[in-house]
Amino acid sequence: MIDADITADTISETPLSLHQRILLDIEQNILTGRWQPGFKIASEQQLALEYGCSRMTVNKVVTQLARAGLIQRRRKVGSVVLPQKAQSAILEIYDIREEVKATGEIYTHRILSRTVRTANSEEAERLDIPRKRAIADITCLHYAGEHPFCLEQRLINLEVVPDARGETFETLSPGPWLLDHVPWSAAEHRIAARGAGPAEAAHLTIPIGSPVMVVERQTWRLDQSVTAVRLTYPGKSHTLTARFTPSQAG
Repeated sequence: MIDADITADTISETPLSLHQRILLDIEQNILTGRWQPGFKIASEQQLALEYGCSRMTVNKVVTQLARAGLIQRRRKVGSVVLPQKAQSAILEIYDIREEVKATGEIYTHRILSRTVRTANSEEAERLDIPRKRAIADITCLHYAGEHPFCLEQRLINLEVVPDARGETFETLSPGPWLLDHVPWSAAEHRIAARGAGPAEAAHLTIPIGSPVMVVERQTWRLDQSVTAVRLTYPGKSHTLTARFTPSQAG
């Protein structure tokens, strides 16, 4: 059982448009490596026949993919897959479960709350989406053994990740679930050290004002924001490590 208050979903579920379905199908083939660089994508006419839509709809999808740098349109050749930059950053996107296991402790997680609702102004700005768009708001506490390891506060854009609407995250926490379901093409990290607020202190069982490390991360799929998450770690029990390699530019 999940020890959480789960708000009833009162927002009507909107099915994916044909444009979104074609876009998702093609980009997943590219970002998962199923279609390697140089792979020639079916022509716009062939795709229109396959999906039963107008060529104009396919053209808009292909234009969006080209603008995002996933494909290149070549005259008399067609659209081919471009080499993709590795999905890495100065800080990799780690699975908190693996972070805990690396300490030798047993990992567990607990969903504290999960709501499906419309985004307010602050949340819309944080996710870079229109106000009142449907989002999932999830608070999750990760444990190392019996001790709180990390407090996760996450917003998910349900237009991009509609399957998250009904997901409980009981078996798999939100982070790895998203990595399994939605390929991301860009990520941004922000790191800050500060004192724990009352709610953070209560969840992490530390005194108010104790040092915490806060990692804020946002990921995108092409030009659409997927999720924004705030990860709060007790400062005394967490060390941030990043591995670098020299760039070819020196």
